[in-house]
Amino acid sequence: MRRHVLTVLATASLLAACASAPSNFAYSVPTQPEGASGITAKPGWATSKFAVAAANPLATDAGYQVLKAGGSAIDAAIAVQMVLTLVEPQSSGIGGGAFLLHFNGKDVEAFDGRETAPAAADEKLFLGADGKPLAFYDGVVGGRSVGTPGTVRLMEVAHRQYGKLPWASLFAPAITLAEGGFKVSPRLNTLAKADAHLKKDPVAAAYFFKPDGEARDVGFNLRNPELAAVLRRIANEGSGAFYEGEIAQAIVDKVQRHPTNPGKLSMADLAGYQPKKREPICHDHKARGKDYRVCGFPPPSSGAIAVGQILGILASAHADAIPLENGLPSANWLHLYTEASRLAFADRGQYLGDPDFVQPPGGSWMSLLDPAYLASRARTIGAQSMKVAQPGTPGQRTSRYGPSPDQPEYGTSHISIVDGYGNAIAMTTTIEDQFGARQMVKGFLLNNELTDFSFAPADAQGRPIANRVQPGKRPRSSMAPTLVFDKSNGQLVMSGGSPGGALIIHYTAKVLYGTLNWGLNTQQAIDLPNFGSLNGPSLLEEKRFPPATVEALRARGAEVREQNLTSGLQAIQRTPTGFFGGADPRREGVVMGD
Repeated sequence: MRRHVLTVLATASLLAACASAPSNFAYSVPTQPEGASGITAKPGWATSKFAVAAANPLATDAGYQVLKAGGSAIDAAIAVQMVLTLVEPQSSGIGGGAFLLHFNGKDVEAFDGRETAPAAADEKLFLGADGKPLAFYDGVVGGRSVGTPGTVRLMEVAHRQYGKLPWASLFAPAITLAEGGFKVSPRLNTLAKADAHLKKDPVAAAYFFKPDGEARDVGFNLRNPELAAVLRRIANEGSGAFYEGEIAQAIVDKVQRHPTNPGKLSMADLAGYQPKKREPICHDHKARGKDYRVCGFPPPSSGAIAVGQILGILASAHADAIPLENGLPSANWLHLYTEASRLAFADRGQYLGDPDFVQPPGGSWMSLLDPAYLASRARTIGAQSMKVAQPGTPGQRTSRYGPSPDQPEYGTSHISIVDGYGNAIAMTTTIEDQFGARQMVKGFLLNNELTDFSFAPADAQGRPIANRVQPGKRPRSSMAPTLVFDKSNGQLVMSGGSPGGALIIHYTAKVLYGTLNWGLNTQQAIDLPNFGSLNGPSLLEEKRFPPATVEALRARGAEVREQNLTSGLQAIQRTPTGFFGGADPRREGVVMGD
């Protein structure tokens, strides 16, 4: 049963331009809702056959229509991503990259569509004339931060293997909406209004802002014919239309000719880009008497390892003996969680980077998830906060790398889908900071993914930092697309993930712990207040915890900061009658399915 109702309008005239769509998939434009910004309560959605969860109702609906027409989870993900490029440009799009975790009914596969550093880049990319690291936004805004985009080629590779509907048909929703227009959402309006850098690009300024300099109004029908033309080219010609020729040249010109902060991306970088298939990171998790297998994305993502370390340390610290208190995480549990977070983030900063450039400790990334190692880390947790943790020695090897300095991470969008064929995806997709590098080309924004590298190439002792810039390297990420399985029978239990920069790790860990350990449904787990630590202060979502909880953590020596923690969780779990999906009340996402 379709639980999220959107009135369907006929659009035959608009679809005439998308004649490549097959007869069994004819996209119809839904009525475009204008939800409030801020917190909007979500009910959760029950379905029986399939489900799709994405960060914008128009994107979710595009995926729903593809699944309804017999498409696969991969088909639906392509349609969703292309619509997100249009309606949620601040977070992801064809100018960025993605990590795609796919379950084909038997095996879990990890498709790496992360951006790469240009061949002409080196470890001094983000050092100023004085040899010191640039200020963060001095690195972000302009061409310097733009990595080789990976999303389009990633989608094409996955579609060749698992697509059921024709490639070209999957672009029809985004092309139709780009030509006919979509209503500016409250979130897009709010973020454009608050952004200090977007207007610096004349092309972006003309698109996102009115002639008087104010952001486009909520509900304004925003058209993007340039993007429609690009998408039509990709639909008809394949990814080569994006990575070579006129579109690629426009990207390179925008990057290299930036007036104050040019970058090094070249035509050869684009033409040579290839996604990679990697082995997923899977680990066991026991909760409420059941054994689960939790699978996530391997390096260059730090997400699966950090989430796995946090869950493993909590298990060794017997956090599962601490229930929710009046529906909220208690001070005692939060103390254990934030200490586990500090330990995980210390290891993350020391060891993790692109595996084509960085050797794992002890010869295997699984050394970081070894139960004996995590038990030893748990034993370092005491009654008082350690405030800042030091990295451990997994695999009994001392690292030759220096610790990565603190650096901001932002942005991103998450998509979870289960189809009617037994396939599922968890895909986290990004252009990094909101609005990326603030460079718009042919209707889409370019990423600033290279600022996910460490700006400093070495530590104070001269030891190289694992996540430093190197030619062709993929920057470390926190994206944590996750698939959970019942270990006894291999059945899919859940797909989930979130945007949110480095805090993605905590948002994802929260929804996993809430569903598996506390027995909540996905919507209830998503609705829980956010919390975590990046190996510094304890972070709590503002106005969501009782003062007594905050004071109890401070009494344990933690520096507590209450602040806005805007997750964007999407999650779908299996139920006895089908599936149940949840979407984050802090953003605009919904779940749809039959």
